[in-house]
Amino acid sequence: MADAAVATDNPYGIVSFVQNGDAVSRTVLFILVFMSLFSWYVIITKALDQRALKKYALSSEKDFWAASNLQDGLARLKGGDDNAFRGLASDGIQSLEHHERNKGRLTENIDLHDWISSHLQRRVDLITSDLSSGMSVLASVGSTAPFVGLFGTVWGIYHALTAIGISGQASIDKVAGPVGEALIMTALGLAVAVPAVLGFNWLMRRNKFIIERVTDRTCDLVDRGLARDADGS
Repeated sequence: MADAAVATDNPYGIVSFVQNGDAVSRTVLFILVFMSLFSWYVIITKALDQRALKKYALSSEKDFWAASNLQDGLARLKGGDDNAFRGLASDGIQSLEHHERNKGRLTENIDLHDWISSHLQRRVDLITSDLSSGMSVLASVGSTAPFVGLFGTVWGIYHALTAIGISGQASIDKVAGPVGEALIMTALGLAVAVPAVLGFNWLMRRNKFIIERVTDRTCDLVDRGLARDADGS
């Protein structure tokens, strides 16, 4: 039983690496783990946010335009501040009301279509900025994690060469540990970088879909809703 336990104990595994590694190798390992956790946090949270926005995008087309007027359409949009399309409609209505209240003043010299479009564009820019937040983290992790792992690889090879120099012979028991450390660092660097790059590309495609829907709703809001409501008034 004891022989089986000794046989299954791996002196060159992750546990042994953590226990026997020096300060540099442990620091590199900590950085890679932190980068991995942070990138997965960004991927999961952004995916959940995008899922909610896609749901609001699909429901806004059905609920908003089925209303008899703009205020009723705004009331049909659920989600509060989390619904970017509700904020878009709210800003458009407020800009329309502001323009109507200030007739005879400076705003009258500004075309209604341009006035509403400029206000809605600010909201679109805010939505786009919010969608882009966190993406730089994934891009940074995807581009730097392999080099962090490469530094750990170089450090492990340095330990292997040091062990050979001290012992005077390149025996397996002298270099297996440092070489194993180098390979672990290489694998960890790739394991951190690949999900970050794939997550970045995946989220960017979903962001493009949402931004296209936001732009479409903005055009519809100006052409079909606000301008028509203003003409009716």
